[in-house]
Amino acid sequence: MPLEDDVPARPPPPREALERYAQAFNESQLLAGLSARLTFPDPPDRVVVRVDPILPFHRGGLGTSAVNGGILAAMFDFVIGVTAALIDPTRRSATMQLSITFERPVTGDWFLAEGRIDRAGGSILFSSAVVKDPLGQVCSRCAGLVRLSKLPWDPNWQNQK
Repeated sequence: MPLEDDVPARPPPPREALERYAQAFNESQLLAGLSARLTFPDPPDRVVVRVDPILPFHRGGLGTSAVNGGILAAMFDFVIGVTAALIDPTRRSATMQLSITFERPVTGDWFLAEGRIDRAGGSILFSSAVVKDPLGQVCSRCAGLVRLSKLPWDPNWQNQK
């Protein structure tokens, strides 16, 4: 059942705005350092981040070759926060809350994190995400809250001091 203050259905942002948004993040030290790449599939109903390859510092949990939970938490924070671009890629957003469940180890050479908006009420988004291994198995899940700011998002944020 929709919330009374749910944002009414609206068309997705223009493809070129989403591409500019993804390009700015893909050129950032944040995603480059994590060997990650942000995309918005067509139609833009979700956010996809592919971490490829999994690097040695990504691994660790309990002395195994599985991806460390801290890396997965960072990916969830990013993916959940970026779901706000599905509503308006010209405004800033911030992750307010995350709840993560680790279901199985993430192994292999790469993984995907996919996020989507479940509900949008005013300036608060209720988003969810999953991490999938190369076999397409869901390894972990996340639910989170995102605040969509009134402040404009600057695609040159990474160059500011």
